[in-house]
Amino acid sequence: MAIKDPVVIDSPLSREFTRDGVTVDVCIYRLEDTKWTLEVVDATGTSHVWDGEFETDRAAHSEFLRTVETEGMREFCASNGDQS
Repeated sequence: MAIKDPVVIDSPLSREFTRDGVTVDVCIYRLEDTKWTLEVVDATGTSHVWDGEFETDRAAHSEFLRTVETEGMREFCASNGDQS
């Protein structure tokens, strides 16, 4: 018996986001029978995935925006620990 590949559902809230000269890809997705995952991919391809899942894609998107407002876009720079 063949194992079926899981079905990934992408949120329409997933998109490229730019602020303060930093651009990231905001990826909000889930498998068929799971909650939503929030992942942000920076310009170097480094993935930042939130611990835990979200009940809705809107809740995941709101958490991304809250993080941008409180921590700034530099949070998503792969070299954020190397800044002078």
